[in-house]
Amino acid sequence: MSERPAEHRLDFDLPAATAVPKKRLAKVTVAVALVLAAAFAVGYFERRRSAATLAKATEASQHAVLRVEVVTPKVLASDRALQLPGSVQPLQATQIFARASGYVRKWKADIGDKVKEGQVLAEIETPELDQELAQARAQLMQTQASEAQAKANRDLALANLGRARRLAPSGVVSKAELDQAEAQASVGEANIKVAAANVGAAQANIRRLMQLKAFASVTAPFAGTITQRTVEVGTLVSAANGQPLFRIAAMDPARIFVQIPQDVAPGVRPGVAAAVSVREYPGRKFQGVVTRASGELDPSTRTMTTEIRVPNQDGALMAGMYAEVSLSLPLAHHVLEVPATALLSDARGQHVALVENGKLHLQPVVVERDNGATIDVSSGLTGNESVARIGSAAFVEGMQVEVRPSAKASP
Repeated sequence: MSERPAEHRLDFDLPAATAVPKKRLAKVTVAVALVLAAAFAVGYFERRRSAATLAKATEASQHAVLRVEVVTPKVLASDRALQLPGSVQPLQATQIFARASGYVRKWKADIGDKVKEGQVLAEIETPELDQELAQARAQLMQTQASEAQAKANRDLALANLGRARRLAPSGVVSKAELDQAEAQASVGEANIKVAAANVGAAQANIRRLMQLKAFASVTAPFAGTITQRTVEVGTLVSAANGQPLFRIAAMDPARIFVQIPQDVAPGVRPGVAAAVSVREYPGRKFQGVVTRASGELDPSTRTMTTEIRVPNQDGALMAGMYAEVSLSLPLAHHVLEVPATALLSDARGQHVALVENGKLHLQPVVVERDNGATIDVSSGLTGNESVARIGSAAFVEGMQVEVRPSAKASP
């Protein structure tokens, strides 16, 4: 070994290293090995004991009978309460058109006015119709004069015929002249009939024109409220242009139309009470009754149009309002209620587990309505079954079960 440089030398000498005895090193090695072996043995036997305990518990659970809690389906009332949106409509509503052509001389009703049946709403000047009526009366006089003339000609023909018949035996009047006299008498009778028919036609034409003249006064067809007025004084109206003069609606009673769903549509009957509310009158209920239904379902919505009539003497309900209708209708079938937890759904459909003689039976059911905590079953149950309150995917047909006592007998 080379000597350190003078500047790196210590001022003292280090002691020599002490050698570890071989016997002591062997003892330490053996002690460490024993500790490790003891730790391994403790862990191994503990794991083995746990595995044996778990195996015994698993075997015991496999041989144990499943305990379930059962309930009896609850039979619901046959009536079902509904709250449906509705539309307020008038009892009657129509547009009033001019039947006679002319100019509006005066209108006597405006929007919002309450009118009675037969009340005059407007008056129309009909100068052309007046002239037609005068002409028709003149034609009637002409046809009456023609009728009088025909009667005179017939009387003359009858007189000539009588004279010819008296003179024919003496030879003064020939056979040809007698036949001519008889023909003239027959023509006279026919002319009278023609004249009488012309008189009747002229009289009918006058009656027609007088009826048209009566339409110069536009009247209300029924009692109601004027909702529209589209004419002014001097407006030219025609019976052929199709422009309405007024619109009138009768709102007492008011009609409410609702759409009844298919499941309760068979229970709709006239006379069923209904309560109608509108948001414009909070807290107020308008009492009405079902009056009629369409008798068919709309293919697109599977609902049936139903009419409800509500007294509306104060006019609170207006046409076009949105309303909420509350009514109760009987169901066409029985409905049973079970807890929603009892329902099992899989690839085979919807089932509930029934307990029969200590065994499970998976009964197919048809769910009509999901109420959250409960479901309404329309078919598959009679109401006397014991239904497992909580369904499980582990349930299989014929599984042995034990009924666990329940504090509740029904859902």
